[in-house]
Amino acid sequence: MLTVRKSQDRGYADHGWLKSFHSFSFAGYYDPEFMGWGNLRVINEDRIAPGTGFGTHGHRDMEIISYVLEGNLAHKDSMGNVKGIPPGDVQRMSAGSGVLHSEFNHAAGQQTHFLQIWIEPNVRGITPSYEQKTFVSDDKRGRLRLVASPTGEDGSVTVHADARLYAGLFDGDEEATLQLDAQRKAYVHLVKGELEVNGQKLTGGDAAMIEAESVLTFTKGKHAEVLVFTDLVH
Repeated sequence: MLTVRKSQDRGYADHGWLKSFHSFSFAGYYDPEFMGWGNLRVINEDRIAPGTGFGTHGHRDMEIISYVLEGNLAHKDSMGNVKGIPPGDVQRMSAGSGVLHSEFNHAAGQQTHFLQIWIEPNVRGITPSYEQKTFVSDDKRGRLRLVASPTGEDGSVTVHADARLYAGLFDGDEEATLQLDAQRKAYVHLVKGELEVNGQKLTGGDAAMIEAESVLTFTKGKHAEVLVFTDLVH
């Protein structure tokens, strides 16, 4: 079963310096029907104004992934990491027993546009850790590139969670097929453009919630960038 959720049905918050779409209940947005999908808990599409950002705050027992689309996200944490995250990079922070961090847009005249993703871990109280890797566009062109997995296979970042995350770029005749475990949930988030998933048309910001399916096909892309989460627990 594939259920489409349209971009405009997401929650939205405008804080002036931050404009954020919430795929699932978060902060002031609450919808009991959209508390997450399996162990996928948060997908926030954030746009941070120049010279602003999230001050130091804490997390525990959560796998947090940042996927930057535009600009550069400046990250600083209590583990001693001071990093810039440009488009093409995937950052994974395992909050574990507790971590403090901040995220800022230091660029003058350019917003930072990124996806903040939270996945519930399969182990709690671990030592916090950080990982960041670059996945160039050519590796995602016309295919689904594994960017996060429990094993860190194929050069992906390692998440301490039951989840695999793929990123892909599709245009024109490019297409791909992905095999699924029908006993697990999957989730497709179309970052931008247009794309058909199992014949269902998605446009930028749309999502597809998937369960009891064994295969996904991606066709008819128009400047599409997509994230696909698989092996999610119920």
